[in-house]
Amino acid sequence: MDSEVLEVDSSRRRIVDLTEKVREFCAGHRDGLCSVFVPHATAGVAIIETGAGSDDDLVDTLESLLPRDDRYRHEHGSPGHGADHVLPALVAPSVTVPVQDGQPLLGTWQSVVLVDLNRDNPRRSVRLSFING
Repeated sequence: MDSEVLEVDSSRRRIVDLTEKVREFCAGHRDGLCSVFVPHATAGVAIIETGAGSDDDLVDTLESLLPRDDRYRHEHGSPGHGADHVLPALVAPSVTVPVQDGQPLLGTWQSVVLVDLNRDNPRRSVRLSFING
């Protein structure tokens, strides 16, 4: 198994497109699976369409589902930080993408993205792992 860690800054954007980095990582391989995993308790990874408003819609939906207020038992950090700890139950911390001839088999409009609503920690690690098929 081959593996690489990306360091990602999410301070400017709640959704960070990782697709090009995933493509570059897969280019050195043949057929198999690419796992994209974020080892953080307050972030997730998704496959969505970006650039046509879907990324903003996802953020708006998640913020509606997980309001930043004082309802959470998890209380350290900024107000509403408990919502950040619930996020990975809705947006999984990993996705797996099939790869053929070094190309991730994503659909035309699919992108691999980091989802990070956490305002307290904008520095994220994302592990890419390749499993040979």
